[in-house]
Amino acid sequence: MSGPSTHVATPAPKLRYVPYGTVKESPYLPAIRHLISKDLSEPYSIYVYRYFLYQWGELCFMALDEQDDLVGVIVCKLEPHRGGPMRGYIAMLATRAEFRGQGIATKLVRMAVTRMIEMDADEIILETETSNTPSLRIYENLGFLRTKRLHRYYLNGNPAFRLALYLKPGVPGTQTLPPEYEPAPYDREGLETRAAAQLGGMRIA
Repeated sequence: MSGPSTHVATPAPKLRYVPYGTVKESPYLPAIRHLISKDLSEPYSIYVYRYFLYQWGELCFMALDEQDDLVGVIVCKLEPHRGGPMRGYIAMLATRAEFRGQGIATKLVRMAVTRMIEMDADEIILETETSNTPSLRIYENLGFLRTKRLHRYYLNGNPAFRLALYLKPGVPGTQTLPPEYEPAPYDREGLETRAAAQLGGMRIA
């Protein structure tokens, strides 16, 4: 789920890379959902996308073409993991089929990793299908390590590898304090509950 598959590439376009930002219902939300749904191992409702984008919009980066159409996107989150390290999580990564093989996904991952480092992340994890060789290549070339094989992880029964990028010495044993989150102006608890009901194989905790 966390990476695109192989496809014949078209000539490299002129792209610009921008964060999703703090706008809750961005005009790009439908395009993000449409693009990612093509590569998902299981379908997700709108609540899953809102769960991530409403709270961690600055950790979502988009690649736009000259017409400002979406050609690639990465969706992440960052929060303390069970009272321990500040854990970044790459939830979704997708590139339009005709633009693959041009380094777009790699640049999106680099941007997300850089931003999470700036936000004092201790580690970054993700899951991707064991058969998704292009995705595994992208992450492993950036220093991610396979830490676990998860049998029948997705709703379709396919297994996954969990990959991790450790950013600080001693992680994952280091204890950290949670950040000072401002009160959310929306029903976070209700949103999380609806998202969790739809997530299926993808773990959000």
